[in-house]
Amino acid sequence: MVTTRFAPSPTGHLHVGNIRTALHNWLLAKQAGGRFLLRIDDTDAARSREEYVEAIRADLAWLGLDPEGEERQSARFDSYEAEFERLKADGRVYPCWETPQELELKRKVLLGRGLPPIYDRSALDLSEDDKAAKLAAGEQPHWRFLLDREEQIVWEDGIRGPQHFDPAMMSDPVIRRADGSWLYMLPSVIDDIAMGVTDILRGEDHVSNTAAQVQMFTALGASVPRFAHEALLVGTEGKLSKRLGSLGAAHFREAGIEPEALVALLGRLGTSDPVDPALRLDDLAAAFDLSRFGRAPARFDEAELERVNAAVVHGLPYEAVADRLPEGMDAAAWETVRPNLSHVHQAADWWRVVTGPIEAPDFSEEDRAYLAQAADTLAAQEWSADIWKTLTGALKSATGRKGKGLFLPLRQALTGMDHGPDMGALLPLIGRDAALQRLRAAR
Repeated sequence: MVTTRFAPSPTGHLHVGNIRTALHNWLLAKQAGGRFLLRIDDTDAARSREEYVEAIRADLAWLGLDPEGEERQSARFDSYEAEFERLKADGRVYPCWETPQELELKRKVLLGRGLPPIYDRSALDLSEDDKAAKLAAGEQPHWRFLLDREEQIVWEDGIRGPQHFDPAMMSDPVIRRADGSWLYMLPSVIDDIAMGVTDILRGEDHVSNTAAQVQMFTALGASVPRFAHEALLVGTEGKLSKRLGSLGAAHFREAGIEPEALVALLGRLGTSDPVDPALRLDDLAAAFDLSRFGRAPARFDEAELERVNAAVVHGLPYEAVADRLPEGMDAAAWETVRPNLSHVHQAADWWRVVTGPIEAPDFSEEDRAYLAQAADTLAAQEWSADIWKTLTGALKSATGRKGKGLFLPLRQALTGMDHGPDMGALLPLIGRDAALQRLRAAR
């Protein structure tokens, strides 16, 4: 079974790039009838916070991305230790004692000679006596994974195509710090194996990590998952933006963005497929295809999100928004104002137009006379669902007014606005008594 995972670190809130990664992994799994899992990468005890774990779960639930299972790395240290000892016994991890300053000096020397700045494996030359002396002196090592430099690293990337890395041109990655804490690389592989992850879809900034992790999977006797690396998000200015890191689910919720709008946009962002506000999660999953992804950076445009959101709002039924509407606003009122909204919360503004009070503009003497006639005409009419058509028809015949001169003063007097929902639907909501009061006040 196709199994994907989303593996955030709970050191902060999810941002829009994280959300896109989670969504695409959900879509990839569902397109194949598979499983989507959540893994909380909380090995960094100093920075991980439980409130962020809860926020991650809440954000995924808001988007409709419910995982079939959840793991936490902080509960799996025994597994990491056991696999680490196995790799140590196999000679695939080794201790190193260089300080960060020594490593940086080596790097600068290599660069100065025009050579790739890769680790020289000098720690492998230490004798057992050398190691014992360092340990006796209280010097604790960090640990590296020993890459097999005779085995070329290749994989068929789901987005980038054939990938080839020469391990002789790569540094052996550090997998464990001197204080015993874990870096990302090895625990992630151990967890992917244990969770049965078959497909890893992540950002292209992980490509070099993948090259090393391919050998880690093999060293642990596991099959290598399928990998795909998608282009990173950029802002409208066409480059990586600090603002993208601050745009999270909380920001979008507060701005009145519907989860369906965010899903519709991010689901297609980076692909050659058009964004369709009508598509929901299941629709996007059915058509999800890694071959549709491009290599160019995916541009996230908040203005485009606003347009998609407006289109989503225009299609929301009353039942989906009833608990977010002002008291007294029914289905008829929602359907009347809905075409004028870009966010659901704006319905309250139009409901205030219905319930009043309103502030009408100052009218010319001619328009005041016209509105006085309109009040008298309305008072004489039988109230019905077609009252707007009846009223304007009678006024047109009596005054000869038409177009803007006929309709605009009435709209302004009845709503205080120059624009808005169809008056044929709005006037019945305002009601006879309020409409007469507003026309008489305007005259």
